[in-house]
Amino acid sequence: MARNNTRALTIACAVALALVLAFVLALPASAENHTTLDTPEAPGQVDVPLRPRYLLMGTNGRSVMSEDFKGRFQLIAFGFVSCPDVCPTTLLEMSHVLAALGPRAKHLQPIFITVDPQRDTAQVLGAYTQAFDARIVGLTGAPDLVRRAASNFKVQYAKVQEPGANSDVYTMDHTAGMFLLSPDGTLVARFGYGLPVAQVTERIQHWLSADGK
Repeated sequence: MARNNTRALTIACAVALALVLAFVLALPASAENHTTLDTPEAPGQVDVPLRPRYLLMGTNGRSVMSEDFKGRFQLIAFGFVSCPDVCPTTLLEMSHVLAALGPRAKHLQPIFITVDPQRDTAQVLGAYTQAFDARIVGLTGAPDLVRRAASNFKVQYAKVQEPGANSDVYTMDHTAGMFLLSPDGTLVARFGYGLPVAQVTERIQHWLSADGK
């Protein structure tokens, strides 16, 4: 019975992910552009110490701040639910990294911060992140708090709207990629969009080992 339940849950998750990907891939991408993060000579390495902080809201309606995950590494990406390709690809890569880390994934908290709080409500964001991996925490919040969080990570984003379009018809241009924070909140690595999962995992493994995890 337990085996049948596990198999049913696995199938349900796969179906949910397929539906999400089908939805986002069906959206128009005409006005969307993304800025790829710089990759220093040392892959993923950040030269200038930075401790980006944030105070946002989780999909359960409770406030979440960067200090809540002290003691764990954080793998953070910015994006939005109706993003047609970059964001679902990034979250899929994030889920693959978690799978590749195996038991060590417990030392890593994956986070997806929306840059479109107008449309990405807690309910919408929660369903979206859960479709990729239940361990990914979705964060949203008031526009000024989202803007402040993005600024702390040096992430840029802007609404892109066709002339004459309705106010709710638009896409978002945003910095793509993932950020790795150490257990004390220091930014230790940044991974440009499209970097192979194996390389991302290798860098995270390096930092986990250096921290004794």
